[in-house]
Amino acid sequence: MPIGLIAGRGRLPQIFRESAEKSGEEVFSVGVKGITDFQVDELLPLGRVGKLIKLFKKRGVREVVMLGKFEHRLIYSSLLAFDLKALSILRRAKDRRPATLIKAFMEALEEEGFKFIDPTPYLRDLLADEGVMGRREPSEEAMEDGMFGFIVAKELAELDVGQTVVVKDKAVVAVEAMEGTQETIKRGGKIGGKGTRIVKVARKNQDFRIDVPTVGIDTLEVIREIKADALFLEAGKVYIVDKEKFLRKADRLGIPVVGLC
Repeated sequence: MPIGLIAGRGRLPQIFRESAEKSGEEVFSVGVKGITDFQVDELLPLGRVGKLIKLFKKRGVREVVMLGKFEHRLIYSSLLAFDLKALSILRRAKDRRPATLIKAFMEALEEEGFKFIDPTPYLRDLLADEGVMGRREPSEEAMEDGMFGFIVAKELAELDVGQTVVVKDKAVVAVEAMEGTQETIKRGGKIGGKGTRIVKVARKNQDFRIDVPTVGIDTLEVIREIKADALFLEAGKVYIVDKEKFLRKADRLGIPVVGLC
């Protein structure tokens, strides 16, 4: 039986598919129009959950993986296109926080006989390592900011506010909300100026089946743009897309990348 892949934006779903297929698994991928940015087997408009279920059942899918970026704010701009199944999921959710909505979606599919699985066995090499990951060492001041930001970010992630904070001189400059990581970093740069530090973490009890925090080359580009001088990631709980390439580029840009736990 194929694994059903629900693919959002970014390289992570594609990397999963390639890794799973190398391991001998068959993968049937479904993307979302205007979001998914690589070639998939089927492409659906956002909010067509009923059609998704029919496609999976037709292909004999039982196990499902959901990876990639689905921007929270898109829910509010796409409600008119949602089918009855999608609207019923919104109604059953007790609030509109990302984790709540994802869990309601998962429960709805599980009621249809599907099982969401942990994709980590196929992506383990992408997880952030503990300690300095490249050749660049953070300054003592940057390290202190990283540790400070880590504590703050863990509390905010647990509240499902966001998983990224921008800090400087042990002050919180910007907190991620619906705008996503890149826009949060840009906003932090505008407020804090040169020498800010970026911290990205997972929830305290991160469910690796849903919404695992991820960084990639585009993250480094934004960090360079605002002249931030360090990136801190929770070790073992944040994916680094194209990890080797990412760390080489971080070295070239002079950005220390550090795993904290």
